[in-house]
Amino acid sequence: MDRRQLLAASAAAATGIALAAPATAQTTGDEAQASLDAVMAFMGAMGGGDMDAIGALMADDMVWQNEGDPDLPWIGTWEGKETIFGFLATFSQNVQVTLWGNQDAFASGNTVAVFGRMKLRLTASGAETDAFTFALRAKVRDGQVVLWNWFEDSFAVSRAFHAT
Repeated sequence: MDRRQLLAASAAAATGIALAAPATAQTTGDEAQASLDAVMAFMGAMGGGDMDAIGALMADDMVWQNEGDPDLPWIGTWEGKETIFGFLATFSQNVQVTLWGNQDAFASGNTVAVFGRMKLRLTASGAETDAFTFALRAKVRDGQVVLWNWFEDSFAVSRAFHAT
């Protein structure tokens, strides 16, 4: 087996193991663990609709970024706690999360990456997406989230939003 085939086989095996395993977290050090804990607490507060906890975990100068179809009212960049609370209200009026599962999470220093699967129902159209993967890159400072950079299957979400 040549080197390229060996690397491809190793990558395929590692991917199969990662997908078959339950959600895991990997960190390197106390700062990384604290960053991971803050991001997971923020996710949990969002999932539970706990606005007080969200506010406590959000830095005043936090930046939230969502890429995708600019016709969707929750796509764009929001800066600052009050602006982000406005975004969250818009998001919750338009989207119902019907499936959520974190699969992997990694932290290094103040940076956290989370990967998982989700499904959405869009309020206006009533359409629901199939399950799709998401990725998050977050940064933490002093126990508060300062960056939330969200990636999802924006094509599937846009199609469901615009369904008639």
